[in-house]
Amino acid sequence: MMTSPDSLHIKFMKEALAQADSAAAKGEVPVGAVIVCQNRIIAKAFNLTQTLSDPTAHAEMQAITSATHAIGGKYLPDCTLYVTLEPCVMCAGALNWAQIGTIVYGASDPKRGFTTVNANLLHPKTEVIAGILEPECAQILNSFFAKKR
Repeated sequence: MMTSPDSLHIKFMKEALAQADSAAAKGEVPVGAVIVCQNRIIAKAFNLTQTLSDPTAHAEMQAITSATHAIGGKYLPDCTLYVTLEPCVMCAGALNWAQIGTIVYGASDPKRGFTTVNANLLHPKTEVIAGILEPECAQILNSFFAKKR
């Protein structure tokens, strides 16, 4: 039985949501990411900015580091990043340098997402797919910040 691209996107975004749940459990902003290569997860990560006292410890940055170690190289052109929130400018720059093949994100970030600054921050060959499980991805963030207020 063939699996449709949409069902694969949903499957892997659910994995990213599980990472976001792990972040929330640690008191981190609940953003999760997974990187997939040949339909296999090679990296899982979530925000660690509070835990590490490091403003660069975003889920995407952690996932890039893990994925490059997993494949033994610094470029990820045959990989797909699934992330629950639209990457920020910093992460988009890192994803450009990593030459990630595809980015699939759930919720848009109208305040700090890379598309608010310049959608061309990514590598020219990177494909972007937005809105996969968007309600679920937005809800985990909204619930987290509602509890903080």
